[in-house]
Amino acid sequence: MPHADKFQLHIYAALAEQERDFISLRTKQALAAAKARGVQLGGLRDKTMKRNEAAKEAADAAADRVASIVLPMRESGASYQKIADALNAAGVPTPRGKKWAAMSVKNAADRLSARAA
Repeated sequence: MPHADKFQLHIYAALAEQERDFISLRTKQALAAAKARGVQLGGLRDKTMKRNEAAKEAADAAADRVASIVLPMRESGASYQKIADALNAAGVPTPRGKKWAAMSVKNAADRLSARAA
């Protein structure tokens, strides 16, 4: 619309706003009808919950594999970076097969201490 004047743009904007209101109304009506039919709206579904639980178990298992290195070093006052360097020197990969970083050691240590508490 390279030749539209202010009035035309105002009309188009008003129509767009009206259409937005219509879409909102139709969406609300459709959700209300679905809810009346007994459809569960929003929230986590069974597959998502199972996937989240599996990811949590995998993270716990990964933290358990390095607990014998991380916990004693952390208790002796070693920094997360020093622990990461020790894990990398020992050839221990992260759960994703990469090198350890201070933040990944912190995450594992936090996970271990949360489960111990």
